[in-house]
Amino acid sequence: MAPEGAFAPKVAVAAKQVVAAPAVVAAPAAVAPKPVVAPKGAVTPKGERRRYALVNAAAELLCEGGFEAVRHRAVARRAGLPLASTTYYFSSLDDLIASAVAHIGTMEVAQLRAQLATVSRRRRSADTTADLLVDLLVGGESETRLTEQLISRYERHIACARLPGLREIQRRSLRQRIDAVAEVIERSGRSVRPELVSALICTVDGAVVSALVDDCQDPRTVARATVIDVIDAVAPFDRRPVHL
Repeated sequence: MAPEGAFAPKVAVAAKQVVAAPAVVAAPAAVAPKPVVAPKGAVTPKGERRRYALVNAAAELLCEGGFEAVRHRAVARRAGLPLASTTYYFSSLDDLIASAVAHIGTMEVAQLRAQLATVSRRRRSADTTADLLVDLLVGGESETRLTEQLISRYERHIACARLPGLREIQRRSLRQRIDAVAEVIERSGRSVRPELVSALICTVDGAVVSALVDDCQDPRTVARATVIDVIDAVAPFDRRPVHL
């Protein structure tokens, strides 16, 4: 008979050779993607057309008479739709106004791009560069009701500063104006610094607002004189060759 404890080492060795099975980790449950929420009421082509008609009508009223002109009844009348459609397609008047502001911004961007498409690459004097920038930032001489359009634009600036929901729309619009002005300056054979382009736009805006307050001053004339005064300092000629 084997002495007591003779099998103990073998048992210990066997115990060391036993490897615990890894714990089974349950696979995480699949996360369903969040559904894309369509604009209120606009789930059919007819709904989209009606919603667009209301947004376009609100944008027109906003440009013509400011924020006070945008009311449910006035928008419905301008769009030729029932009054109830304004609350069916929009959760509130603020929702409708925000859509109108965004719509105006989209139209302004399209106008900026169309103007940029006509600007060739060549060195331009301060006067010629100013003419391009005034058309871009203020508006063309041929535009009707230019003063009313400018007043509406600056009213939107102030209102967006007061309404948090509209600030990002206005910031996006400003970035697009900066990009457009920088492109015109670069195509005119001048050096571009974004921070100075922003300062130039603010300077022109201040001059235009002052002209709007003074009935004896023309906004385009004042803006042009302002640009001519500062353009050579803000955007001097780039000495590198202009690539056409």
